[in-house]
Amino acid sequence: MTDSRAFTSLLEEAERRLRRALPGAVGVNATPDAIADALAWAWEHRDRVVTFANPHGYLYRVAVNAGRRVPRTPDLPTVAATSLPEIEPGLVPALQGLSAMQRQCVWLVYACEWTYGETAEALGISASAVGTHLTRGLTRLRTAIIGDEDHG
Repeated sequence: MTDSRAFTSLLEEAERRLRRALPGAVGVNATPDAIADALAWAWEHRDRVVTFANPHGYLYRVAVNAGRRVPRTPDLPTVAATSLPEIEPGLVPALQGLSAMQRQCVWLVYACEWTYGETAEALGISASAVGTHLTRGLTRLRTAIIGDEDHG
């Protein structure tokens, strides 16, 4: 039997992390339903969830699987030029141009500040594969946003 206060705390932290992480994988519109599905799964399997080394990563995978009923390119948040001037306006379209794995790695590591290990476990890949997807994704982002510097 799980300690209800500790489990509630785990779920609150999971919801906070999922709310930040999921738009890069399933899109803004699908995020609330994916979170609800993941938290419902966690509640149903609470005795197992508390034994996981990285329950947040596992619940991320549950949520992404639940969100697979959305289009392949997620509806990322739009950037209003006047509200966030430090954000490059071409970032969202450039992120949408990445492969799903590259986009998720870039989003989780740089936007959500997850470690390579946490990202690897959540995505079911190795930490070195996370590094590879990050390198390729950042190269593609750089090219999409500022162009090919070798020819410019």
